[in-house]
Amino acid sequence: MGNEDIHRRRQTPCGCCMSVFKWIPVLFIFAVIGWSYYAYVVELCVLNTENRIAMVFMLLFYHVALVLFLWSYWQTINTSVGRVPDLWRIPDEEVNHLFRADNTETQKRILNNFARNLPVTNRTMNGSVRFCEKCKIIKPDRSHHCSVCSCCVLKMDHHCPWVNNCVNFNNYKFFVLFLGYALIYCLYVALTTLHDFVQFWKGQLTGTGMGRFHILFLFFISIMFAISLVSLFGYHIYLVLVNRTTLEAFRAPIFRVGGPDKNGYNLGRYANFCEVFGDKWELWFLPVFTSKGDGLSYPTANEQMGNGNANGQRYEAMGQTTTATTANVGSNRLEGQPTDKLIEAIPLNNHHPHVELENGQSSSNNHPLIPSSQIIVNVEQAAAKLDPNHHSGTAIDMIGDRMAPFTAKETNGAPPSSPANHIVFGDGISYPIRHLEEDTESLLGYHSDTRIELEEDFLPEARFQDSIIP
Repeated sequence: MGNEDIHRRRQTPCGCCMSVFKWIPVLFIFAVIGWSYYAYVVELCVLNTENRIAMVFMLLFYHVALVLFLWSYWQTINTSVGRVPDLWRIPDEEVNHLFRADNTETQKRILNNFARNLPVTNRTMNGSVRFCEKCKIIKPDRSHHCSVCSCCVLKMDHHCPWVNNCVNFNNYKFFVLFLGYALIYCLYVALTTLHDFVQFWKGQLTGTGMGRFHILFLFFISIMFAISLVSLFGYHIYLVLVNRTTLEAFRAPIFRVGGPDKNGYNLGRYANFCEVFGDKWELWFLPVFTSKGDGLSYPTANEQMGNGNANGQRYEAMGQTTTATTANVGSNRLEGQPTDKLIEAIPLNNHHPHVELENGQSSSNNHPLIPSSQIIVNVEQAAAKLDPNHHSGTAIDMIGDRMAPFTAKETNGAPPSSPANHIVFGDGISYPIRHLEEDTESLLGYHSDTRIELEEDFLPEARFQDSIIP
């Protein structure tokens, strides 16, 4: 049974009365449209337009705008918010375990285990999978619970009382078209009644009676609605181009990898537009459903930018990490295979530090690079430890735990810290780095005082062994 079915089952007589009141704004809009039709067609065109050819064109364009306006408005009202599949519903037994959990970490573990095979990337502030306590479901990405509709809504933008419906994944295209065609309708009516308003303003309006009143009042009403619609329509066009909902504009979605990011779904303007309006351009401006996707999962900006982050890792929905690395340095080859376990790297054995001496020749110490936690040091401090009376022209070559002094080349009396002193370690192609002893939390930016249990969540057994990666 879906969340909408539960909502219908819980309807009470009082709830039915409230449902009737919710239709008042919609009935008001239809009443205004009906009156405007009479004022424009009958009073303006039929009774007050002497040029029949002009009247025909006025009525033609008016009815085209009206049909598109009413069609998109009806689609926005009549389209269901959809239902979250039963696969996302947590069994009652698991819900009881969740509510009886002693702490949030246990609750997070229960939710993570249940949602392991679901395409969810959004998280709560504490890093947990989003769960709706009222609908008893795992919330799909970009979905929210609507207190008015009493159900979880896919890609919820907002609840609009003027359509008595939630603007969501299923009707967002219709809503944007409704705003656009309503704006065109109001502007067209205002422009074609502007002449009568100017005559009235100059005192040159001929004729009296209610007919002229309808025309003048129609001008003011159309201008008033147009001013309201132009800002709202422009704002939603902006949201379409950045692939963002109204709720996400006020509160950025929190991603499992990367944290809060308002641009997490930004794929580029054209791709964002196609996410809502589809790939078939001939259907873009018709209120028929052409949006891409199923409303449950959405492509992210990280996936769009090379299927992962900059170093080649691709984060799956629930934390699988795939690494594919191939590097060639001379005859040495370092290859990585897809894994979610430890990352192992083999150091190059022929890496030698080079230092340019005073005579312009390059000196190399023919010792292999030995893994050591002291590879990255401050040269001046190391030199001071080696020789307290050292002068500024002495450079230090660190090899393992050994330090060998070399006399560095000085140029025009520049101090040794100047770029003119060419102190070179290695061959310029591959470089030693310090030991990687960070765990997953530090790699993701978490601090020790806010550690999150990620054994069930991200990179199991993820701790890098001591190694030097060329």
